[in-house]
Amino acid sequence: MRHNPVKSDVLRWILIGIGWISIAAGIIGIFLPLVPTVPFLLLALFCFSKSSERFHTWLVEHNRLGPLVRGYLSGGGMPLRAKLMAIGMIWVSFPVSVFLFVQALWLRIVLLTIAAGISFYLLCLPAPTPLDSPGEPKIKE
Repeated sequence: MRHNPVKSDVLRWILIGIGWISIAAGIIGIFLPLVPTVPFLLLALFCFSKSSERFHTWLVEHNRLGPLVRGYLSGGGMPLRAKLMAIGMIWVSFPVSVFLFVQALWLRIVLLTIAAGISFYLLCLPAPTPLDSPGEPKIKE
C-alpha cells in the first residue's frame, strides 16, 4: 500500500484519529476472543497510508502488529480464522444494531448491504497456505 496523503489537514487528522482508534480496537481484539484484530489493523493501515507515512511505517515494522498486516500487504491475504472471526462479528453486530437502533427501512437495507459487501470482500481475500510463513512475501518462480 503506497503512501498517498490526503490534501486536507482536517481529513488527515481525522484519518490519524481513526487509525489510532483502530489500533486500540485491534489490540483489544488480541485479548478478547470475540473482537477481531486483523480487520481493525488493516483499517489503521489504510488510514495511515492516507495520512501519515511515519505511522504507516511504524505499524508495518512493529514487532507484534506488523506480521498481522505484512501478509496482507505482500499479497498473502488474511488467515482463514481471522476472516471467519471478522465475518462472524459483522453478522452479530450489524443485525443487532440495525434492528435495535435503526428505524428507517432504507437505512436498514443500506447497512445490511454494507455488511454483505464487507463479508464478500473478506471471503474473496486469499488465505495463506500452511507453507507460507506469516508476514513474509511469497516467492514466485
